[in-house]
Amino acid sequence: LQRPEANLGRKGKRRAVPMVVPSPKIYSVLRQIHPDMRISKKAMKVMNDLVADQFEKIALEAHKMLQIHGKTTLTAREIQASVRLLLPGELAKHAVSRGTKALAMYNRAKQATAAPG
Repeated sequence: LQRPEANLGRKGKRRAVPMVVPSPKIYSVLRQIHPDMRISKKAMKVMNDLVADQFEKIALEAHKMLQIHGKTTLTAREIQASVRLLLPGELAKHAVSRGTKALAMYNRAKQATAAPG
């Protein structure tokens, strides 16, 4: 995996963005589905690569949508449309449902911290 670079708003100044490794989440999902099953380091690397590859495909598709519509801001709408295009049937529906749920939880937490008192 290569690390993407983020622009800090200054010309020529860039810093590496840390990669998010989904291993702990993959492991916790495995524990929920098959509590007695284990996973080797090689298999976990394959799973990490699979997740990273899907993330990259979704981001690339969302970027294409932004270019087509002449926008510069990536929103949940573009991510949702990209997921629906790239993932098959029921998997796409489930992913969109979970994403919507996560976004709602985030917005509620954000409002709770912003509310005075």
